[in-house]
Amino acid sequence: MKLKIEEKPFLPEGRHVVKITEVEEGRSENKDIPFINCRLENEEGFVNQRFYLSEPGQPILASFLKALGIDKTEVDSKELKGKSLSVEVEERSYEDADGKEKTIKQATHFEAVGKADTSNRF
Repeated sequence: MKLKIEEKPFLPEGRHVVKITEVEEGRSENKDIPFINCRLENEEGFVNQRFYLSEPGQPILASFLKALGIDKTEVDSKELKGKSLSVEVEERSYEDADGKEKTIKQATHFEAVGKADTSNRF
């Protein structure tokens, strides 16, 4: 059997400089909260990161935009595509709405490119 792989692997844990290659808008499955999902990638792989447009999500989105050099209070999500930043990739486990434990890769500790070249965790 021939296997054809047309996708990059997930980025390993640690600090990576990535570019936003896709931005999609959506609504959460259970609480109908609007979000944007950004695909953050480099030559090694990718990670998808959701930013919820809710009050608790505001500080996370603000630090993401700051790392991109955006200091406006309102921005069109289409402006994000093509921008680069430094992120920390880590795994996080949580309980979903059905009570099942799920583990995801996520991007955290957003910094401008050149501001953080190594992991905060080591």
